[in-house]
Amino acid sequence: MTLIRHQPWFFINRWHPDFDRLFGESLGGTPDDTAWTPSVDVHEETDRFLLSADMPGVEAKDIEVSAEDGVLTIRAERLARARADSDSVENVKSVSGTFLRRVTLPVAAQAEAIKARYANGVLEIEIPKQARVETRRIPVMVN
Repeated sequence: MTLIRHQPWFFINRWHPDFDRLFGESLGGTPDDTAWTPSVDVHEETDRFLLSADMPGVEAKDIEVSAEDGVLTIRAERLARARADSDSVENVKSVSGTFLRRVTLPVAAQAEAIKARYANGVLEIEIPKQARVETRRIPVMVN
């Protein structure tokens, strides 16, 4: 017997970029107009969670990281480069704009001890885990 994973939206998801390209061009946009969405990876270790986001071309002053009510918020802005005022041909593929990502923190996270570092275009956020509380068995009294 062979099991096949059912994916009802598989074909529609495959066509999605084509529709975006088609309707983007018909509405006056260019086919390369896309939102800036850097990749974000989350890795769990025994004593911490490590989140890393690729943000090339972003200055550290344009990145904001905050934690409130169990939610980690990453906000960044990549500014468009100034265009050359000459008669030369220019082909720009890099995307600029504002990025916002919210991640729900796990219960084990120590929100007050979160640290963020930015180097070589990569934002690393270290989220330490709280010490694990052992389950305490509660005796049931019989009346």
